[in-house]
Amino acid sequence: MSMYFGATAVGIKLKDAVVLATDRRMAYGSFVMSRNAKKIFMLDKRIGIAFAGLYGDLRGLFRILEAEYRFMKMTINKEPSVKSIAKRLSMILYSYKAFPFLVEIIVGGIDPDGETSLYVLDSLGSLTEEPYIAVGSGASIALGFLEDSYRDDLDLEEAINVAVKAVKAAIERDSYTGDGIDVVAITKDDVIEKSYKLRLVEGQ
Repeated sequence: MSMYFGATAVGIKLKDAVVLATDRRMAYGSFVMSRNAKKIFMLDKRIGIAFAGLYGDLRGLFRILEAEYRFMKMTINKEPSVKSIAKRLSMILYSYKAFPFLVEIIVGGIDPDGETSLYVLDSLGSLTEEPYIAVGSGASIALGFLEDSYRDDLDLEEAINVAVKAVKAAIERDSYTGDGIDVVAITKDDVIEKSYKLRLVEGQ
């Protein structure tokens, strides 16, 4: 199953921000199809979605979620919370359980009241809230780094550094993860995007 969830994505929740990071490789089995695949998408300036898995599935799923998000905003006539978006995504995933999207997902962002949230979902829609998380084929490697490095008092620059190093650790050990790192930091006032192009590791 590792080829289906090839990639590594991590998320870190802070008191006033959320940091998401992914690698940039799109691989199927031993074949690398792209070294510049985008795996973090913004629903708006408050909510980001990071994926690991089949690239076609993640793009298709995000288009469905975008339509659902617009419908939610019109229906409730206010900005949805991060939790409500994660729950709606969980329902979408579960509704396709007979033919599931081969993805693992991190949903993170800031609620209209300023609270930060971070959720993780599997391909069948199981939903949990976490202070930090990693998904994908390199998740066990990245999560090990996060567990050693995470503190609840990290500042934004420290959290970005931890997220980058967690994905980099996965790149060095997981053949499905590689070719650079994209980072999105969501704050109350701004969305900060950074990209890091790493040298190829021998054997990748």
